[in-house]
Amino acid sequence: MGADVISQTTCELGEGPLWHPERETFFWFDIKGHRLYEYDGEVERHWQFDRPVSAAGWVDRDTLLIATSRDLIRFDLTDGSHAHLAELEADNDATRSNDGRADPQGGFWIGTMESQGADGQGAIYRYYRGTVRRLFPDISIPNAICFTPDGRHAHFADTGVGKVWRVALDAEGWPQGTPELWLDLRSEGFNPDGAVIDADGNFWNAQWGAGRVACYGPDGRFEHAFRLPASLTTCPAFGGPGLNRLFVTSAAGGAPAGEAAAGRTFAIDTLARGQREHQVIL
Repeated sequence: MGADVISQTTCELGEGPLWHPERETFFWFDIKGHRLYEYDGEVERHWQFDRPVSAAGWVDRDTLLIATSRDLIRFDLTDGSHAHLAELEADNDATRSNDGRADPQGGFWIGTMESQGADGQGAIYRYYRGTVRRLFPDISIPNAICFTPDGRHAHFADTGVGKVWRVALDAEGWPQGTPELWLDLRSEGFNPDGAVIDADGNFWNAQWGAGRVACYGPDGRFEHAFRLPASLTTCPAFGGPGLNRLFVTSAAGGAPAGEAAAGRTFAIDTLARGQREHQVIL
């Protein structure tokens, strides 16, 4: 199955793909371009910010929770206005937000990192009903935040060390116990970037530098991979009317010279079916 280019926009660092189930439109970010994009299948539009923005969850049809380099904001899609919700390492100018996703219980997980990916300077946080709590410190490049269909486990990765962990969740979605190493890609030389879990529990992982999205079964076994014409793939998300289109963001910054599709955003029609993106409860 081939990859369609859905936007001619070139992102310096594409991230945060999100299919909005009520609007039936696709959102994504260019972190370094400080932009949010929306595509409805025909028209693309964007909003410009004064700082890096990286990930979002949907609150209602016209409202997103957006992670910026220093806070979480409530963003109104009708007029572009926004309101501060909670600080996110606002006292540290060296870090910014990165990968994030809403969980089945209505919370929102978001990772932070030092802007150049310095070792151990980032963390993963959870916003839940007005409160932000740090979950996991000392992470270099947090990615692959996603949740099993039953809501009982979360996954996350540190791209810098090539590992993906899984952790159990309680009834309110808070981690319980110690995260367990679920996937170790160091021996294969793959760098786990963003990920999403489909309705059958399969883990779809964009692999930075490899130009692919790889699918692993619920047990962590490799199933297959889709190749893309951009080597720096960053994050996948399922969407479309049947939730069977796999959208994939990528980065132009740092891509090999002459890679024409670097930084583009793609869609692949698959035989899988994604989960409906969860709603954030403010």
